[in-house]
Formats: sequence, structure tokens, C-alpha cells
Amino acid sequence: MRYQVLQTTTPVGRRMERKMGIINDEIRAVFEKNKIFSVATAAKDGTPNVAPIAFVQLVGGDEIWIGDNYMKKTLKNVLENPKMSIFAWDPDSKRCFQVKGSVEVRTEGPEYEKMKATMKAKNEAYPAKGLLVLRVQEAYSCTPGPNAGDRVA
Repeated sequence: MRYQVLQTTTPVGRRMERKMGIINDEIRAVFEKNKIFSVATAAKDGTPNVAPIAFVQLVGGDEIWIGDNYMKKTLKNVLENPKMSIFAWDPDSKRCFQVKGSVEVRTEGPEYEKMKATMKAKNEAYPAKGLLVLRVQEAYSCTPGPNAGDRVA
């Protein structure tokens, strides 16, 4: 995982260190406020699809795991066109971010087994058919205002 350690100064002058990847502390805070995520994909011919997904887990600074319980169009799309975007919104602060990247589908291996165990612990009835691993390559602000649409990482 790619990280860079940044030294910053807080508003009251105290120094702090934090690990940064593409998914920085601001983006992480907004993602952690969500229970359902809007996940966008497109078919090979460009037909768009947006699906509500509950199992979205930030892993490190540039990776997101998405659990596949009931995907049809989303799975078909990423197998044809392995690109994805996820939108996260914080209704309290009115901040939002969109991340984009490439997706790999896994149905075996240690990461898949870890995700499957997590999903089954939440509800044994979940089929946990697969794990989609999104490697985040860019992030954008979609917070209303003059910086809406600006790339943040």
C-alpha cells in the first residue's frame, strides 16, 4: 500500500503526523458516515449503472473492498469494463467525495475469505459471492461551492 507520512500543524500549532494515500483523512471521515454507497459502473458499450451497495470497506490509502451479495449488472459491468466510481456524502457537514479507479473481482484467496467471514458474521444468509477490489486512482470533491468537481487526490 502506498502511504506518505505528512507532518502538519493543527490550528492551535500542535504538530501531528498522519498517513496519507489517495483516500486521505477527509475522504475517510465522509466515507465512515455512510451506510449505503452509490456505486457506478458502465457496460462495455457505455451504458451506465448505479447501484446501492452496503458492504464498502476502506482498506489502506488507495483500496476499497466491495462485497458482492446480489450484484447482477454491477458485476457484469466490471467484468466487461473494470472501472468504478463510488460517491460518499456526509449530511452533517454537507461534504462529499467521489473516488474512481480500476476493479478486480475475486472469488477465492485470503482477501475474499476475510470479506466473506465479515459478511457472514453480519448475517449468515448473505451469499458473499465475491469481493470487488477497487484500486482508487483519483478522488474528487463534490461538495457544493466553487471547488465542486476539483480533483483532490
